[in-house]
Amino acid sequence: MKSRYLLVPLLALTLAACGGVDPNSPQGQRQTIFKQMLKVSEDLGGMLRGRIPFNEQRFVSGVAELDQLTRTPWQHFPQAREEGEESRAKDDVWQRQARFQELARAMEASTAALLAATATQPLKPEALTAPVQRVEDSCKACHEEFRAF
Repeated sequence: MKSRYLLVPLLALTLAACGGVDPNSPQGQRQTIFKQMLKVSEDLGGMLRGRIPFNEQRFVSGVAELDQLTRTPWQHFPQAREEGEESRAKDDVWQRQARFQELARAMEASTAALLAATATQPLKPEALTAPVQRVEDSCKACHEEFRAF
């Protein structure tokens, strides 16, 4: 009977170890950052769209976090696609580096502009809608060109 109780967790651990992405690999690191960016931006958009109560302090700290996060995933795209990597990134990321970097800088600029928009206190959600939309648009532009859905 004891072996049955041990078998279930052991099986779960074995399945968890199969497949997946090494969290220390460049792909694993950029996926983690992109997931964090998504979570933060969803919260910000949720506050402006009424899904989450607007909290000025949380909004400002979220924008600061997003601004920092947007500067980090690009370093985890090696110069060439790693052999055997199954990624949602299209080969164009590596073949059209100049355009990819251009969109990365546009993303950074959009979050910096949003951060600047939070400097005027008290915050007015209606004044933040356009800068948040520009951040979302910059994400979408890169996804449309460089992400395989």
